[in-house]
Amino acid sequence: MSHQLLKGKKGIISGALDERSIAWKTALACVAEGAEIVLTNAPIAMRMGKINELAKLCNCPVIPADATNLADIENLMQKSMDHFGGKMDFILHSIGMSPNVRKNIAYTNTNYENFLKTLDISALSFHRVLQTAMKLDALNEWGSVVALSYIAAQRTFPGYNDMADAKAVMESIARSFGYSYGFAKKVRVNTISQSPTVTTAGSGVSGFDVFLHYSEKTSPLGNASAEDCANFCVMLFSDYTRMVTMQNLFHDGGFSNTGVSHLIVEEILAGKKGAE
Repeated sequence: MSHQLLKGKKGIISGALDERSIAWKTALACVAEGAEIVLTNAPIAMRMGKINELAKLCNCPVIPADATNLADIENLMQKSMDHFGGKMDFILHSIGMSPNVRKNIAYTNTNYENFLKTLDISALSFHRVLQTAMKLDALNEWGSVVALSYIAAQRTFPGYNDMADAKAVMESIARSFGYSYGFAKKVRVNTISQSPTVTTAGSGVSGFDVFLHYSEKTSPLGNASAEDCANFCVMLFSDYTRMVTMQNLFHDGGFSNTGVSHLIVEEILAGKKGAE
């Protein structure tokens, strides 16, 4: 059911690859709640994905932008404002990629050129987006910028590799830039630490199925779905969260505050009995 929480608001959604993407679900949710949007992704991702199909569903333009290229980000912001006829109200940063993860290179044997690319794509891109938006005065007062993160920024998850470092940097950028952007323009900057979610990117992480199973058994409410996350993004873009900024918000069914659940204990005990 739509409540038109974003009626009259305009924004950019980045990172939608296909129907499994959180960004894809967020784009649909924002439009359903009354927003007008622009979609963006890197040219190579656009060739691999289905973003043009999403654009038809959302009746919106697609503006290609490589998030590691400052000129592309400036072009994205300017063309988006031209399309909307003025400033915007929200931006979703859903961008992340690790060459080390893709090539199955262990964290303890990292390729440093790949590591730098991971940080550039997954973290510094967030700084570029914020810096460019502020420089061009692209967001209205009380605007909202949200980036998607994961609890591996705080805790160790084998297989998440250098993406964990990138998420930690990204969350720090949200705090540091959120401070400056808040004082300058009353713009909010937050990150969402989402449950492990079955997306094209997430599924590429070694041991992802185990992550998914473990968090589902640990979280009192179970794993948050991509649709749930999309709705949470809508709330953070809305006027109902005007005083929330510089936060990393856990959207994980309670996983982040649970040490161990009875379901995990029972599963381990059952495994021990079966091994006897």
